Amino acid sequence: MAWNTPGSGSGSGGSGNNGNRNNNWKPRKSQGGGLGDVIDRLRGLLGGAGGGGGGNPLRWVLLGIGILVLFSSFQLIGEQQRGVVLRFGQYARTMQPGPNFKWPWPIESVTKVNATQFSNFNNTVSVLTRDENIVRIEFNVQYRVSDPQLYLYGTRGAVAVLEQAAQSAVREQVGRSDFNAVINQRGPMADAAKLRLQESLGAYKTGLIVTTLEMLNARPPEEVQPAFDAVNGAQQVRESLINGAQAYAAKVVPEARGEAARRRTVAEGYKSEVVARAQGDAQRFELLQAEYKNAPDVTRKRLWLETVQRVLTDNRKVVGGDGRQLIYVPMAGASSPTATAPAAPLPADMIMPQVESTPSTIRSPVRTPRPAGREEAQP
Repeated sequence: MAWNTPGSGSGSGGSGNNGNRNNNWKPRKSQGGGLGDVIDRLRGLLGGAGGGGGGNPLRWVLLGIGILVLFSSFQLIGEQQRGVVLRFGQYARTMQPGPNFKWPWPIESVTKVNATQFSNFNNTVSVLTRDENIVRIEFNVQYRVSDPQLYLYGTRGAVAVLEQAAQSAVREQVGRSDFNAVINQRGPMADAAKLRLQESLGAYKTGLIVTTLEMLNARPPEEVQPAFDAVNGAQQVRESLINGAQAYAAKVVPEARGEAARRRTVAEGYKSEVVARAQGDAQRFELLQAEYKNAPDVTRKRLWLETVQRVLTDNRKVVGGDGRQLIYVPMAGASSPTATAPAAPLPADMIMPQVESTPSTIRSPVRTPRPAGREEAQP
């Protein structure tokens, strides 16, 4: 009895059965579109499916080019960046932050620019002031990109242009000012230099904007620093003396003005008094003249009496009689009552008139001393 070996058969019948059995294990093709269909199409395109060969190499080249084109058409721009797009070397547009699509290279190319970051630079220059003094200025400039297109293609070397323009603006402002103004008033000059610098950057199309320009320090050269310190000290002393003088003037001038006003007031009062007295004397003289014409003797006597009264008002008064006793005449304000007392010795011709005398009437010219405590009449 013949045994049949598995996998072998006699005739075409056995091989036909094995062929049918193997065909039953082949994967079924999916019906309709799907991922498998896409993979099958790619395999068919590249020649990976079917027997007889490893596929056409040109297909792999085309696949690589397709992938390269796909990736070059996508551009991601950062949050602080802007993308400048060139189409065949000419500016086309500016990409904003986020994913962007463009024509693949070499049709369009993108250059990224950091448009929000602040940059700065420091520099020190020696400048001749208006009064022909040399001063060293240290300044700082802070800037950022305002127009990416102009920054890249408006001028060549925008940052270098900024540095040169900043030096020029600072030199211009310092050269228009005196040395003392440069040392003590740097703020206004820095503002003016900033405006001048921004105008220059706009004219050169740099695409930059200046946010801050500060003059950090201004000093003379080191060779003349001791002389500058001496002059500065003298100026401080001068200002101190001026301030002291102004304070003294502020105190003395009002006092002097007040004293002048007081003296003017006194003078005006004295003037009014003198004029009024003179006018009164003139009127009195006119009235007296009229009275004198009417009664000359009476008027003359009255004038003589008034004159004697006015002269004797402030003098001592001694009233004598025909005896040796003096009469004490109290004046206004005297405290002693009226009394008689022996007077001091007087000449004989004042005590008694020159008359013929008899032995019985002649008295001794010697007078007894006046008791203590008695005074002559005082005005």
